[in-house]
Amino acid sequence: MPASPSSHAQAAREVIAGRLRELRVEAEITGHELAVRCGWSPAKSSRIERARTAPSDADIRAWCAACGAHDQVRDLVAANRRADRLYVHWKKLHRHGMRGAQDEVVPLYERTRLFRVYCSNVVPGMLQTEAYATALLSAIADFQGTPDDAPDAAASRVERSEVLHDGRHRFVLLIEEAVLRHRVGDPATMAGQLGYLLAVMALPQVSLGIVPAGAERRVWPLEAFYMFDDRQVSVELLTAGVNVTAPGEIAVYAKAFSRLTGMAVHGQAARALISEAIEFHG
Repeated sequence: MPASPSSHAQAAREVIAGRLRELRVEAEITGHELAVRCGWSPAKSSRIERARTAPSDADIRAWCAACGAHDQVRDLVAANRRADRLYVHWKKLHRHGMRGAQDEVVPLYERTRLFRVYCSNVVPGMLQTEAYATALLSAIADFQGTPDDAPDAAASRVERSEVLHDGRHRFVLLIEEAVLRHRVGDPATMAGQLGYLLAVMALPQVSLGIVPAGAERRVWPLEAFYMFDDRQVSVELLTAGVNVTAPGEIAVYAKAFSRLTGMAVHGQAARALISEAIEFHG
């Protein structure tokens, strides 16, 4: 695994910062003069140029104008927006509630043919019941201090999960056994959620594996990650979501997923673990 999940995003920001510095040097102006032309403090120019502060689109336009490089605005703004998508803070994404974040990924779900999902902490979003999703999203909103629109967001999440019943998609999902024991919501919510896992396992397009608590670890428990074909991996951290698009990094996640699959149980053995968890919550 990469040393830091946000390393690729930071690398993208450093490329943008380096290009901005080149424009300033080519214009033969100092950082102080650039700041004066932009109406900023010199410290702001320095932070942007050293990739300590991410520039806004307006900052890039002002920088290019100060350097007489208007033709560079479009490409730099596009690169800056791509970098923003690589590392997205949850509080920023959820500042107006969580429903928008659920709706936003619908096109990605619709165009993905093979989903590979690993979750070590909660039931994967696409397998969540509405009651479980409501309880989980409400807890997230409370922790983040963001607006709690959990019922609407949960309804959107369940609607988004209709792709499970679309024959054009395949789903290979792995969860740690601990996920079955972590109580989200009340006992009735857990009973409904675990019962739904048993039902969804019968779908021919779905493969659900469970890594038993007693399995010999060849891969340690990781952050939850979602693989969308071989184009993108979305990693869920406590404070942010990381979208990995570099082929080399995607290949590392694919390797981890393959090894985790080898540790998991499926079929009747997985059903037995779920049934035990239902009794545990009873």
